[in-house]
Amino acid sequence: MACILELWEKKGYARTVDVASSLSVAEASACLMIKRLADAGYLKRERYRGFTLTENGRAKAREIYARRRILTAFLLSLDLPESVVLNDVHGLEHHLSKQTLERIERFVQEHRGSKLS
Repeated sequence: MACILELWEKKGYARTVDVASSLSVAEASACLMIKRLADAGYLKRERYRGFTLTENGRAKAREIYARRRILTAFLLSLDLPESVVLNDVHGLEHHLSKQTLERIERFVQEHRGSKLS
């Protein structure tokens, strides 16, 4: 959903082809994901115009984006290569509890002095 939010903020809309390209997946895979998100109430599909995030979808996408920023800042603070950080963030973001993420954010703030979310 963060990908869709980024596309929407750049272009004002998102299409299946854009999401597939951005995520480096087949259009069929992106289409299934988009259908599930729409069925869950996160997307509003508009025939011939792509789709947009609902209010719930925007809130969830912003939450995901904030998690990514926090994790990215933490892993970069460990002097890891950016390519490793990007790969690891995608693996970690779905598996951390809210409590763990809050502790990581606090750690980063204390060691870098900036608010991340």
